[in-house]
Amino acid sequence: MPLRKVYLVLVLCLLLAAQSHGQKRPNIIFILTDDQAAWAQGQYQGSQAITPNMDRIAQEGVYLSNAFVVTPVCSPSRASLLTSRYGYELGIDDWINEKGRSLTGIEPGLGIDAALPTWPKALAKAGYHTGLIGKWHLGSLDESHPTVLGYQEFSGFREGGTKTENPIFEIKGESQQMNGLTEDLLTDLALEFVDNHQSSPFALSLHFRAPHTNWLPVRPEDAAPFKSKNISIPEPNFPDLDTARTKSMMRDYLSSVKCVDRNLGRLLNRLDSLGLAENTILIFTSDHGYNMGHNGIWHKGNGHWLLNHPVASPNPNIPVDQRPNLYDNSLRVPAMIRWPGKIQPGTVLNHTVANIDWYPTILDMVGVTIPLQDTIRGKSFNQFLLGKSSGQRWDEDLFAVYTTKHQSKTQMRMYRTNKYKLIRDFLNPERDEFYDLESDPQEHINLIHSTDKRIIAQIKTLDKRLSQRMINNNDPLKHP
Repeated sequence: MPLRKVYLVLVLCLLLAAQSHGQKRPNIIFILTDDQAAWAQGQYQGSQAITPNMDRIAQEGVYLSNAFVVTPVCSPSRASLLTSRYGYELGIDDWINEKGRSLTGIEPGLGIDAALPTWPKALAKAGYHTGLIGKWHLGSLDESHPTVLGYQEFSGFREGGTKTENPIFEIKGESQQMNGLTEDLLTDLALEFVDNHQSSPFALSLHFRAPHTNWLPVRPEDAAPFKSKNISIPEPNFPDLDTARTKSMMRDYLSSVKCVDRNLGRLLNRLDSLGLAENTILIFTSDHGYNMGHNGIWHKGNGHWLLNHPVASPNPNIPVDQRPNLYDNSLRVPAMIRWPGKIQPGTVLNHTVANIDWYPTILDMVGVTIPLQDTIRGKSFNQFLLGKSSGQRWDEDLFAVYTTKHQSKTQMRMYRTNKYKLIRDFLNPERDEFYDLESDPQEHINLIHSTDKRIIAQIKTLDKRLSQRMINNNDPLKHP
């Protein structure tokens, strides 16, 4: 063959190889559970949860041991995940109330602004086929529909919740009565999505409704391990704790978590059988943490007392059964990533990361650039995942926010380091808190009025950092 023809053949082969390489951009599956605490997953030390499939993701990839959210309740946390901004910047401070009774009434017109940049929009623009299956809770009206925020397909429910079985889903724009357990049905839809989009890079968000209440029913095999199990509770000696109710609720909650894990196994098996596992980034996390007897409460940032007798509150903004909080158990979430060939199996990342970091990290992982004009509060931790962070410094501090509106009225802001935590309630300053996390990781002893000079100095330091973070992030409260 003449040399010129050999040269042309080589050039053609290189072009085809480059094109083929471009087609191998990794798929993304982002799995988000609802109300799952970090302690409700097998990788967490001392966990009673039975989660072999969640554990598998961590063992085959990386376990993020210090993953948090910046608001410990559904809607603002999901908004922050989607936009890498704080809820107060988006007009979503608390969970969006479409039909329930609350102190502020219902909010049928509240929703996320369709003009906001989101990582699904960026992925769709980069050639990904994007889809959301499951819970939305960022607005029920069409102007805040998932398909105007970057998802090309949506199947699930726009509201904050749905039934545990026989739910009504929106599928292709139409309401459909479904028959079966909600988590099983959502997984069926996810498997169908994966089956239908094998030939092009896809980005699927699978938002389970569990383990949100109601926890039951689940399939018998999900509940069976906990029926006869001697359930332990985290703080059995907490004063006046209703231990019987706590154990019963913990049993049901862990059954719901196992239901999610069983369905996660179905998804993992489908990726294996289709040969997609090696080219799919799989991310698993939750929208916020949860308490189950921790500090005497259950629920999340809008916690409820779990005591035998109600706690009197002299503050009219805090009803008798409420304990609004920014405890670590409300903010800390399970988080694992599997990325074959990129992340070393069995990796543990101990750096503090937050849900506002997912946006820049996901785009960084697949080589999509964020436009300079977009406001992004988070930062990419991709280089730490890949083990290429030598010499890079990571900010371990966390700024969290929660203005409660529905069950109580507060304006909480938090600054947390690995050693200390400061919480200011700008509406109810008598509720301010300071914890020494090294000596008191359970956050039992509020040191805000301590006369210890060391503690006073630390409070002043964190107060300055909190003020600066509020200013930097355009917080309307603008702590002086």
